[in-house]
Amino acid sequence: MPLYQRRSISKTVEEPVLVVALEGWIDAGMAAATAMAGMLAEIPTETLATFDTGDLLDQRARRPTAVIVDGVMEALSWPEIELRVGEDLDGNSIAFLTGPEPDIHWSMFVESVLELAHDLRVRMMVGLGAFPAPAPHTRPVRIAATSSSEEIALKIGFVQGSIEVPAGIEAALEMAFRREEISAVGLWARVPHYASGMPYPAASAALVDALVAVTGLSIDSSALHSAGDSARTHIDELIAENPKHHEMVRQLESTMDATEGNALDLGIVPSGDEIAAELQHYLNGER
Repeated sequence: MPLYQRRSISKTVEEPVLVVALEGWIDAGMAAATAMAGMLAEIPTETLATFDTGDLLDQRARRPTAVIVDGVMEALSWPEIELRVGEDLDGNSIAFLTGPEPDIHWSMFVESVLELAHDLRVRMMVGLGAFPAPAPHTRPVRIAATSSSEEIALKIGFVQGSIEVPAGIEAALEMAFRREEISAVGLWARVPHYASGMPYPAASAALVDALVAVTGLSIDSSALHSAGDSARTHIDELIAENPKHHEMVRQLESTMDATEGNALDLGIVPSGDEIAAELQHYLNGER
């Protein structure tokens, strides 16, 4: 039995790209959440399906928001997981899976998403995320990929060798789509580890640009790039006040400048050991 309720919409959806960015797992610098919010602000969408969060969320971990006016309880606003659909600048169909990551019943949720994907004839699923990395804010944000296609992974860049890290729901979706022979890719922005606890819109812009490069969609990322420029100026000011931080950034620049780019110029990714170490530091900070 599906965990969603389907709604009627005004436009026909034709072989969309499904973009997934669910809140709850690794999203350094709020890169994926900001990228999703930016796209939804630019692209008019309609809600095609809503998921029953009563069966998916721990309400004590993700409590509703109470609306109180002059001491009177007016309403409760519940967390929502939605599938929204719209069109890019060229009229291509695009779908967005948004909301909190399910706390329970992952298998049932994945099967429900797959059912919707088959109904819509989704041509590709793209998950968005970000992790803290030894990268300077003075260089373009690099992207790492996980993918059902070796060709896509080679275009974007990937972590060489074997690495074991905790997985989010996007990983479960990616594996399920691969099983169904639907192209799937996870795009992960490398956020400077010293900026991972604050909004980092440059990473959001890089995620949208990588999404465009992989799918051929037409999406305007100029607002995110502008926000990224402002954030960089602010970080520059903070770094300038501390000689040790300035030296750290200089060393990170030297290391990155010594590497080479790739086919899409989206950048070389760190080693598995680097990712594991930075991810552990990030998780320790979260706890």
